[in-house]
Amino acid sequence: MSEEIKPVVNEETADVVKKEQEVNFAEKTLAELSGLFQSLSESEDRMKRSKEAEAIKSAFYKRLSKEKAEAGEDAVVDEPDENTPAEEQTVPLQSGPVSPFAAIEAGFKSLYVAYKKERAEYNKELDAQREENLAKKQAIIEELKTLVEEPGDMKDAFPKFRDIQNRWREVGPVPQQSFRDVNDTYQLYVTKFYDLVDINRELRDLDFKKNLEAKTAFCEAAEALAEDDNVVDAFKELQKLHEQWKDLGPVAKEFREEIWERFRAATSVINKKYQAHFEGLKEQQAQNLEAKKALCEEVEAIAGKEISSSTEWNALSKQIEEIQARWRSIGFATRKENQKVYDRFRAACDKFFERKRASFTEFKDSMNANLEKKMAIIQEAESLKDSTDWKATGDRFIELQKQWKEIGAVPRKKSEQIWKRFRAACDTFFTARDNRPDGPGSLGANLAAKKALIEEIKAYVPADAAADAAAAKDFAAKWNEIGFVPFKEKDRIQAQYREAMQEKFPRSAGNGGSRGGERRPLSEKDKLKEQFNALQQEIQTYENNIGFFGLSKGAEKLKAQMQERIDAAKLKLEELKAQIRAKEAQEGQE
Repeated sequence: MSEEIKPVVNEETADVVKKEQEVNFAEKTLAELSGLFQSLSESEDRMKRSKEAEAIKSAFYKRLSKEKAEAGEDAVVDEPDENTPAEEQTVPLQSGPVSPFAAIEAGFKSLYVAYKKERAEYNKELDAQREENLAKKQAIIEELKTLVEEPGDMKDAFPKFRDIQNRWREVGPVPQQSFRDVNDTYQLYVTKFYDLVDINRELRDLDFKKNLEAKTAFCEAAEALAEDDNVVDAFKELQKLHEQWKDLGPVAKEFREEIWERFRAATSVINKKYQAHFEGLKEQQAQNLEAKKALCEEVEAIAGKEISSSTEWNALSKQIEEIQARWRSIGFATRKENQKVYDRFRAACDKFFERKRASFTEFKDSMNANLEKKMAIIQEAESLKDSTDWKATGDRFIELQKQWKEIGAVPRKKSEQIWKRFRAACDTFFTARDNRPDGPGSLGANLAAKKALIEEIKAYVPADAAADAAAAKDFAAKWNEIGFVPFKEKDRIQAQYREAMQEKFPRSAGNGGSRGGERRPLSEKDKLKEQFNALQQEIQTYENNIGFFGLSKGAEKLKAQMQERIDAAKLKLEELKAQIRAKEAQEGQE
């Protein structure tokens, strides 16, 4: 029968696993990692947390290297070596330009070197104490061995044996490599003392009874731990019970197997629950790893997309932020893979936001270039706004307006301002031109000229057919030579002209004003073509002017009305086109 049960995971390993579950050092900033190390180095149990200290150090220098590289510095860091004695490690002196990372790097290294030095002293003292304890226990074994080999009177030997047991329990831990050997040797002589030496039965039975009571209490404690939901803490307490069990002497032979089986059964339950806990944790970590890989793939797909607008960039940024929130809700992956998958996720996010930053920088540069182009147009427009060369300047303003529309967006805070400035220059010129009724080429002057021509037509006295035809042709030519009139007067003045021409020249095909000198009546197809050409000119005029209304609420309404006219005119064009084709088809059949 053996009373030795090997633990599934030792206490220190369990502590490390628990710490890793509580803190993900890879997600901490340099300042946070320094703070964690500072807190650890000031804690009462700091000497027992060396693995946590090394994990913080590793995370600190990994992040330091990464951030240095991102800042354009040399990514190589002077990381302390946990295997190098603390007294051989120093904080480097800075020379040349001071890096923004120098202070925090030096501060962390000072903390780490001080901690390593303190822990080295602690380990040195601990090792010395364990060696001292080993010597004490070896001396006690020699006493026990002598007592077993030369028991003498049992009434005197048994109190000596009790004293030996008490002193054995008071001695602290020994070096790990010597524990099994020294403990087995001690138990061997204890068993020999009970089984091989003919001691006083009464004293022996009393000792067996006390040992049985103590081991029964251990069994009850182990059975209670087996019901505890906190399997990690239960496992730790179980290890303490096992150490105490080993220090007790045997019980009566008839109870040894029974009491051991009871203790072993409770131990087995706790070990299985502990093993199942870590197996479940392992399975959950594997699921977490797959979930995190899926999120990596989502972000990588987004980061590789072709994106052409700021709206799309902003929408995808929100998607990335939502994915990051989902990432934070997922637990840790396996210890081996957790940092790798985090680095992959971080790289994909960084790639997206680097592209976004570059895109917005490029877009901003483009808008600034557009602003410079529009400012050049404004300067030219302002230099021309007071010109009285109505025809040439008007043509130039129309060209500038076309160029303005072709240039892309400018910074929003400048858009309204420069548009008003350009619009003001345009309005100044066109208002001055259009408000000069006597000025050649102005809309007002054209309206006055067309009104005068209509009165001249009305005053004409018909003569013979040849004279009437020549007069009609002359009137039509004059009408066509006169330019545009104000938009709101166009239809009315055109109707008055046609009415006057129809009254004076009823037999002329040119009373519409386009080809007034011909006697031959226009065919239906020719009339449709005339309407088609006139409508095309109107649409061109509308489209040239629609982009140059102001940006006020009222101007938007006028633009909408103008667009409705353009759309209606285009529909009419299609109808006329269909009618012309129908006429051509009809003529072909005839």
